[in-house]
Amino acid sequence: MIPAFALALGIVLGLILDPTVPLWLQPYLPIAVVAALDSVFGGVRARLDGIFEAKVFVVSFVSNVLVAALIVFLGDQLGVGAQLSTAVVVVLGIRIFGNAAAIRRHVFRA
Repeated sequence: MIPAFALALGIVLGLILDPTVPLWLQPYLPIAVVAALDSVFGGVRARLDGIFEAKVFVVSFVSNVLVAALIVFLGDQLGVGAQLSTAVVVVLGIRIFGNAAAIRRHVFRA
């Protein structure tokens, strides 16, 4: 119940405060969101499998976001930022869909 309340509160605060993202951070935000979604889907899957640990989830969440942002940053420095951004999104997208499939199988037994 607490995570659902925190999510609702975050959405309401985001709509009320209307935060702006600095221009230098904008290329990294979509990648960070996809990396965070990967961690969330992995956490849900682990919870349904009965192996969820909060410490592992937090470390996974933070490290996924930082590693993804670092890869995109290095790509920008090398002049291939768009290609590495696409690669990160593809890899994390595959993981997200794999976790979503496992969640679906667990919930619907199919």
